Amino acid sequence: MKAEIAQFVEQAGPYLSAALCSYGAGVLARAEDAAVGATANAGRSILHAVWRRRSPARRPELETAVREAAGDPGDADAAAALRQQIKRTLREDPQLLAELTAQLPATGAVTITAAGERSIAAQRIGTAITGDNVKIRP
Repeated sequence: MKAEIAQFVEQAGPYLSAALCSYGAGVLARAEDAAVGATANAGRSILHAVWRRRSPARRPELETAVREAAGDPGDADAAAALRQQIKRTLREDPQLLAELTAQLPATGAVTITAAGERSIAAQRIGTAITGDNVKIRP
């Protein structure tokens, strides 16, 4: 079971990151937003499910981890603390692990997300030029 939890948390990482970037620290309180990408909404859904299944006494720990990870998306320690909170919940609720695993795309599936004004996304990008009045010179 420990290996399955670790694998799920690794697979869910991009979804959780996208949710934190799109929704911020309010991700636990916000409803799904049609304007936000599918990846971010999947991450929001995972976090909501984990939050709902935790005992009310232990929810503040998760809320703190979410707030800290959202406050500094580049902080590896904050992201690790959030993953630990998720792992604890999944160890206590094996049924939740099965439910959440079924929500993620199959391993090997490619998910590409672009968020923000003028953002671009692709599985592989050779040269990408964006902006107004760009002139390319040899």
